[in-house]
Amino acid sequence: MTEFPFGFGPPDPDDRGKKEPSGQGENPAEAFNQLGQMLSQLGQMLSQAGTSAGPVNYDLAKQIAMQRLTSGDVGFRTSTEFQGAVTDAVHLAEMWLDPATILPAGATAVKAWTPRDWVENTLPTWQRLCDPVARRVSSAWVDALPAEAKQAAGPLLSMVSQMGGMAFGSQLGNALGQLASEVLTSTDIGLPLGPPATVALLPQNIEEFTNGLERPNSEVMVFLAAREAAHQRLFAHVPWLRQRLLATVEEFASGIRVDTSALEQLAGQIDPANPQSIEQAMQSGMLEPQTTPEQKAALARLETLLALVEGWVDVVVGDAVTDRLPGADALRETLRRRRASGGPAEQTFATLVGLELRPRRLRAAAALWRLVGDQHGLEARDGIWAHPDLVPTAEDLDDPMDFAERMGTKPALEDDPIAALEREEQAERDRDEGTAGTEGTEGKDKGPEEQA
Repeated sequence: MTEFPFGFGPPDPDDRGKKEPSGQGENPAEAFNQLGQMLSQLGQMLSQAGTSAGPVNYDLAKQIAMQRLTSGDVGFRTSTEFQGAVTDAVHLAEMWLDPATILPAGATAVKAWTPRDWVENTLPTWQRLCDPVARRVSSAWVDALPAEAKQAAGPLLSMVSQMGGMAFGSQLGNALGQLASEVLTSTDIGLPLGPPATVALLPQNIEEFTNGLERPNSEVMVFLAAREAAHQRLFAHVPWLRQRLLATVEEFASGIRVDTSALEQLAGQIDPANPQSIEQAMQSGMLEPQTTPEQKAALARLETLLALVEGWVDVVVGDAVTDRLPGADALRETLRRRRASGGPAEQTFATLVGLELRPRRLRAAAALWRLVGDQHGLEARDGIWAHPDLVPTAEDLDDPMDFAERMGTKPALEDDPIAALEREEQAERDRDEGTAGTEGTEGKDKGPEEQA
């Protein structure tokens, strides 16, 4: 985090020679008293930072993100001047996608977003993703206090929680502000961040991205529109996918553990008379979460699912546009490398939540989808998304040929036990409806079945 929202400036040259409190030899109660003095000085700033119910001050996060975009002269152009170009690009992309997949168009709205629009429309999803880790961090601040300190703290405990929400909101705001200036579409980082059934492109960022590619901006716009529309087809017609992606991120975050001894070290670094020491302590990384074995398992599942989504989109879009856009292959490779390496904003998010949203096995997943489509056709390939138990695993990415052969020996959809159960339930509902339709015939002559 390079900026702090409350006007903390550079260090006073006169203070450079002053010795910061070391915290050595202080007992926990004294450390908490020092923290209490700091919190008292923060009281007014906290009241000016906005309120937010929950572990993160999202009002502050949004404020910082918007300020960051304003300071970078981003977001002043309106979305309406780009709406026509975006609508035309999406319309053309949807027509090209139709023969490349059995999944129909999934978007009911097409939007041209500014970076500020992106922040506004994706913040609800970020709240869902960030709340679990913030809750862990916030509770750790209080849990780390000794019993006597908690008893003496009284109302200050709520201020500790509020300060935690402020610190996390500040980091989130900086991360969102940087991401908003880089992302090209609403699904650019692989997660469905925007409203459902909405295709959204960021034309200003696309113009910046196009510089140096030696391709016309209109061509890049159509290519990115095809990727965004393909994502929306998948998320709209595979009902479990959006929930599974977000739930896996939540599962990863809920397993976070924080080193509770960091609170005492944090107090030792803070000089209540020097607000800049607060900023330095927040940037020290002392409260960063520690990765657990459960998180590593959740991360592996998430990376596999992200790779499968991105690999499918890569193959479908490639089939749809390669023969129509001269620079399609070069653009595919550019975006592959961009997703594989991650930008500064993704690294900021990785520090914030401990999670890197990069499909490390994108090429392997694309090769698997290509192989299945070539051997079994589009219906079999896209039919794999019918149920989460049918999708390839990490082991299948290691041996795509074996997965394709297994598909040839056993029709996946017909043998799926969940699908069979759903068919049985539907048959029962149909029978019940048929029985209900005969209730009005009581008192009349019975039919042959009733007589039997």
